[in-house]
Amino acid sequence: MLNRLLQRLIILGLGIFSVWLIVFVVFETADRRLPWILAVGLTYAIGAYVILPWVIRMGLKFLHRKRVPSFTTTGDGLPGDPVNVALVGTLSQLRAAFAALGWSEADRLGVASSWGMIRAFVLNSPYPTAPFSTLYLFGRGQDIGFQRAIDNSPRKRHHIRFWSLNLVQAETTWAGGSASFWLNTERPSDDERVIWIGAGTRDTGLSLTRLSFQVTHATDSDTNVERDFIIAELENIGSIAAVKVYQAGQRLATERVNHYTTDGRVTLASLVDGG
Repeated sequence: MLNRLLQRLIILGLGIFSVWLIVFVVFETADRRLPWILAVGLTYAIGAYVILPWVIRMGLKFLHRKRVPSFTTTGDGLPGDPVNVALVGTLSQLRAAFAALGWSEADRLGVASSWGMIRAFVLNSPYPTAPFSTLYLFGRGQDIGFQRAIDNSPRKRHHIRFWSLNLVQAETTWAGGSASFWLNTERPSDDERVIWIGAGTRDTGLSLTRLSFQVTHATDSDTNVERDFIIAELENIGSIAAVKVYQAGQRLATERVNHYTTDGRVTLASLVDGG
């Protein structure tokens, strides 16, 4: 009960802080320099697209501490793709496993890659390494992502995003009762053996985003099927071992990550060489 009360106080504090920041810092600063209507517009833009998404992500961190979150979040703090895969290994093992499957590593999101994706999307022309939109987990965007087109189309594809977590740091910070690990957005070094938390989904065609009505991918709602597909593919080529499926409330009992739990089903496996 005390833990729930503390969580609610933290969320309330974040809410009060965000209102103060928007009204008494952003708006008052803009109002002194711009016409009233422009000041309101600028305040709305900063509040809705910068401050409030950050507050929502921070609140989710506190609500999901000691847990593998059941979902990622979008840039504006809304729920994104669900977390459904966890692989333990190095970056080179992760890359080798998906390369052996014939999956391509996604390009980093940028001006050139975004334009290439738009062009491929509209013309339905192949783009095997198309960039992913940014989803957030543990306060940062995905570290790496892989995909395989369906029918050679950029509109339909299997794809998965991964976020790496440092096993040793996770254990030592929680042993000391510190929340600094969850507030740390740094990515572990590429040669470390880490846990890769993944969110895998299957794009099925075209759709429109809510509110902005932008053209985007439509996603198959049954993400369990995609999770099972990815794990089966990796098992078939011998890239993973010790596969376990965890139900809600269970702990991921592997090496130093047994303090993570999940509200949904997460398939956990260890990456092995030679797949």
